[in-house]
Amino acid sequence: MSDMVELTGQSLAAALDGLEKGRFSSVELTRAHLDAVEALNPTLNAYITVTAEQALTQAAEADAVRARGEAGLLCGAPVAIKDLFCTEGVRTTAASRILSNFVPPYESTVTAQMKRDGAVSLGKTNLDEFAMGSSNMTSAFGAVQNPWRRRGDDSPLVPGGSSGGSASAVAARIALAATGTDTGGSIRQPASFCGIAGIKPTYGRCSRWGTVAFASSLDQAGPLARTVEDCAILLRSMAGFDPKDSTSVDVAVPDFRAAVGRSVKGMRIGIPAEYRAPGMPEEIERWWQQGIAWLRDAGCEIVDVSLPHTRYGLATYYIVAPAECSSNLARYDGVRFGERVEADSLDALYERSRAAGFGDEVKRRILIGTYVLSSGYYDAYYLKAQKVRSLILRDFTEAFGRVDALLTPTAPSAAFGLGEKMSDPVTMYLNDIFTVPASMAGVPGMSVPVGLDSAGLPLGLQLIGRPFDEETLFALGSALEKAAGFDHLPALRAGAVA
Repeated sequence: MSDMVELTGQSLAAALDGLEKGRFSSVELTRAHLDAVEALNPTLNAYITVTAEQALTQAAEADAVRARGEAGLLCGAPVAIKDLFCTEGVRTTAASRILSNFVPPYESTVTAQMKRDGAVSLGKTNLDEFAMGSSNMTSAFGAVQNPWRRRGDDSPLVPGGSSGGSASAVAARIALAATGTDTGGSIRQPASFCGIAGIKPTYGRCSRWGTVAFASSLDQAGPLARTVEDCAILLRSMAGFDPKDSTSVDVAVPDFRAAVGRSVKGMRIGIPAEYRAPGMPEEIERWWQQGIAWLRDAGCEIVDVSLPHTRYGLATYYIVAPAECSSNLARYDGVRFGERVEADSLDALYERSRAAGFGDEVKRRILIGTYVLSSGYYDAYYLKAQKVRSLILRDFTEAFGRVDALLTPTAPSAAFGLGEKMSDPVTMYLNDIFTVPASMAGVPGMSVPVGLDSAGLPLGLQLIGRPFDEETLFALGSALEKAAGFDHLPALRAGAVA
């Protein structure tokens, strides 16, 4: 058991160093993680599909490649893949009944690049159905549990969403790191809930090709990992221009890892007044002030800024995202894609297939989206929302004329109990209040764990940066991480007694 704990308890950076120095093999490292998955996944439900045989084959190949001196960036590292990325020959479900038996004949660009760099895939992680949710409770394959527990209370908590399976797996030490996608906060919010780091890169930094679409103008792939440095390593592999994706931007991919630990002295950090949400818990305000103090101590200048259209961010998002979801999910009709429910007529076949295949939250968003795109409402809702979105971006652009980055809370609360808040969709949507504006503007945002609340649950702070300036976020994120010294561990993790 101690060997497994030693192998699964290290960071991605430390594991890659150990592989390079021959302290252990990728097969040993992968087997330790698979043993941990076998022990914990029945409780956590973080993985939908575990690819043990494939992982051990990839690990053996990685060991052979490393022996030849040809190791890539992630050679031999066992990681998890959010079940929204198409993986050739491996079931890809988007956590939906309608895709429960879909096995793609092709590989997403992001996962293909990770394969190129030698990553070992442990399997596909659970998520909110079609990435629609903030709790990971809308999955057709059951809810994911957060490995953290409230102090003195063993009741299960949500891991956040939609990348909850990825966040739970990383926090529980049953994957070294994982891919996620972020549409309105789906990397950053679960990272905060699970006490790990996560970054939504600039829109266009990572290819969307081969990733099941939710809202095409917002979806962006990114990493979840135990440390800021680990996120930097994984993002370098995931990022890059892809001619197959019309929204991919042809900009060079820097060595993000080189920015980790870089001096932040002289940087100007904006504190947006609008992120002091009514009713925000005092603890979150206190950790925000602590984060400000840490960056000031690191040599940063703190500047008050205003993002006046932030208050429209959530309302705008819940027009734009459902509209795009309505369009994207039209293809799942039992004919072109998705499970088919036979009927006497074509219309009935569509209706029955979609009724049986989609869960309640997906249906809700499709209906909202179809409504705002309908004749007579398109101008009143969708076009107006796009105009407000332009104003949100303008706010960020003006702020970044004065500051290098912004510091805000990541989420308005710590992780909540499984089943709490689910009866009120609007309350659930408020989970994204701090993360949505950066998504609407397409700018990068990172969550860094900084401390625990009074119940012993992790809280994160969010850094927001200029477009394609993730390096500044990695420098600032590592400064926050160093100052916070966050070394707390969840109750449920590889090697721990549950």
